[in-house]
Amino acid sequence: MRYSPLITDLYELTMLAGYLEEGMHETPAVFDLYYRHNPFKGGYAVFAGLDTALSYLENLAFSDDELAYLRSLGIFRPNFIEFLRGFRFRGRVTAPPEGTIVFANEPLLTIEGNLAEAQFVETALLNIINFQTLVATKAARVTHTAGSAKVIEFGLRRAHGPDGGISVARAAYIGGARSTSNVMAGKTFGIPVKGTHAHSWIMAFDDELTSFRRYAEVFPDTCILLVDTYDTLKSGIPNAITVARELRARGHELVGVRLDSGDLAYLSRETRRMLDEAGFPEAKILASNEIDEYVIESILSGGGKVDIYGVGTKLATCMGEGGGALGGVYKLVKIGDRPKLKVTSDIAKATLPDRKRLLRAVTPDGSFLMDIITLADETVLPGETVYNPVNPLQYTTIPADARFTELRNVVMEGGKRTSDREPTLDQMADHCAGQLTRLPHGCLRFINPHIYKVSISNGLFDLRMRLMEEVRQEW
Repeated sequence: MRYSPLITDLYELTMLAGYLEEGMHETPAVFDLYYRHNPFKGGYAVFAGLDTALSYLENLAFSDDELAYLRSLGIFRPNFIEFLRGFRFRGRVTAPPEGTIVFANEPLLTIEGNLAEAQFVETALLNIINFQTLVATKAARVTHTAGSAKVIEFGLRRAHGPDGGISVARAAYIGGARSTSNVMAGKTFGIPVKGTHAHSWIMAFDDELTSFRRYAEVFPDTCILLVDTYDTLKSGIPNAITVARELRARGHELVGVRLDSGDLAYLSRETRRMLDEAGFPEAKILASNEIDEYVIESILSGGGKVDIYGVGTKLATCMGEGGGALGGVYKLVKIGDRPKLKVTSDIAKATLPDRKRLLRAVTPDGSFLMDIITLADETVLPGETVYNPVNPLQYTTIPADARFTELRNVVMEGGKRTSDREPTLDQMADHCAGQLTRLPHGCLRFINPHIYKVSISNGLFDLRMRLMEEVRQEW
């Protein structure tokens, strides 16, 4: 899928034109993409969108039609339009694998190249990474809460446009929702597609039993019946059981039933009892209707017997306190040979200068202890003091038994991917699931989650403080 270079904010183009006029466009530059607060007021995020971002960068080029449009705006000089004709991304990208658990203030993507190319890609990269990371995080929260039950992504009709629906299905898969109702996402990414039928199917027939029978005749091996159109327990389930017996007599089995309203904990318990007593213990119970991690938690606490959750609106739109947008930012951290620092009156918004590494300290059994951001050429050791990036008065010591792993690798060099064997979506989802088991358990809480430590090294702390002092002296 090609992302047009016009999917950008106008100011990226005006800055690019300005850099060209000033002769600055080929100056080496380094930018970091990161976010400041964990989404949903939770304890972590799931990194996603990298493959999409790399595809955008690899194919970045202006078509004749796009150049003609920019010319028609009447705000750019002819030499700039001609400059764009040969414009490509030929830089370096450093990033973690998709599905990696990440935290606020950590550099996710680092983009290195000349100032023109590294600056211009800001908007598109934020658009891709912010949204897919947000969705993958929501999906991880939902699927982790669901436990052994499966989760289907049902969000296309409520997603933010067709393109948003495609991104939702991909990112939700990484977070653990390993099937989708979105047929185009199935074709594009190879995601298994699942679905049932609507209430309108039942209402189109004279009675519920007839509608069930006709559906079972058309789909005898994939039949899931929606049982709440009239009365779930008095009509829907008894009629579904009748059809299940008829299917069995013909050599087929009812796959399951779907509950889409009411008290899902109570209804699923009763549905399970009725199906089991009728001789259909293998029939699955699928629940839908405004499902999210909080609803699932409530169903489970009420003794619910749901096998599959269809999660739509609240996943596709990332509803929930602290959701809606990730709030990722893209900041210049080095230009030429000079580390750069954004200083504000709010220390939490002061940036971390220069090229950096992102290390994860783990216990001998692989459990996560803390993350440490260091300068690119700096070495850290167990026992050293490290500092809170948003409050320099807070510091801690790296545990003596800590082992370090690099969270990021160079994934693009010279505008080309460094590997010709990208991980599959299944591998990304497995990576995410494995990482969740290694988090401190408190990070998984929805209310007042444990705050995982993200620290900066001595070298980065000293550089930041020195640059801040230089800025103050200029005032």
